[in-house]
Amino acid sequence: MTPDPIFQTIAPVSHDLGDFKVYRALPARERTMVGPFVFFDQAGPATLAPGNGIDVRPHPHVCLATVTYMLSGRFEHRDSIGSVQVIEPGAVNLMTAGRGIVHSERSPQADRHGETELFAIQTWLALPEADEEAEPAFEHVPKDTLPMCGGDGAEARIIMGTLWGETAPVTTYAGTIYVDIRLDPGGAIPIDAEADERALYVIEGEVALDGVALARERLYVLRPGVDATLRSARGGRVMLCGGEAFASSRHVYWNFVASRRERIDQAVADWKAERFPLIPGDSEESIPFPTGRPKTVSYP
Repeated sequence: MTPDPIFQTIAPVSHDLGDFKVYRALPARERTMVGPFVFFDQAGPATLAPGNGIDVRPHPHVCLATVTYMLSGRFEHRDSIGSVQVIEPGAVNLMTAGRGIVHSERSPQADRHGETELFAIQTWLALPEADEEAEPAFEHVPKDTLPMCGGDGAEARIIMGTLWGETAPVTTYAGTIYVDIRLDPGGAIPIDAEADERALYVIEGEVALDGVALARERLYVLRPGVDATLRSARGGRVMLCGGEAFASSRHVYWNFVASRRERIDQAVADWKAERFPLIPGDSEESIPFPTGRPKTVSYP
């Protein structure tokens, strides 16, 4: 008997931010990591009225790498090492926080004159212990440099890692897979079991895994060692993420991730005492540390 390829299903927690909703699948009470992924957010989809925009004010990170992937719309990234980069759909912004970085993400001023679209996947990757205190870094990888795999009515953009014989030119610190999969009506693609941990997240359309229908806005953690096939009768779009299993756990508290709670305590104290560096050109405001329990936490 073929084992069920779905090991666990996680329903995201949703947050209404006024102009749009955010769906947070990781960290969850029932699971905090899939490979190096410790945070998985879907922002939107939404249409913002003229004059409105997204303003994620300056805030800090330590001991992690953030990955911004736009499905529609644009963000302007700025950070405390001087990076300024507008990201468009299909490209990748990878920011390595390491020992500490501050960044902001805002709608470009040029986009605020008319209606703008917002649809993005924001993920955080835990860094191996040897890299947690690395020098902060930023890289932008354009859409046309990311490899595409296709066939049998499917098209897959490799965002990070190596799959189906193709490797993305995006830095990885631990074994990582991250893919944007589009399925035409009747399309199919194999989901191999090479990675230690894998998960699927449907963002559009109707999709089934080995005949089991997958709902939108759910994170499906796949059973280790089991190959499966993703199919769509009417067309769909799915994110595949995962990678190597970490030998040590990670603590997530607000915007901080670390292998030691003491490191997070230090980061909280540093942010409150204004010891983090400022962002050139965006230093007039910031997100204060929350007065109550943060919305983003790992669970014991």
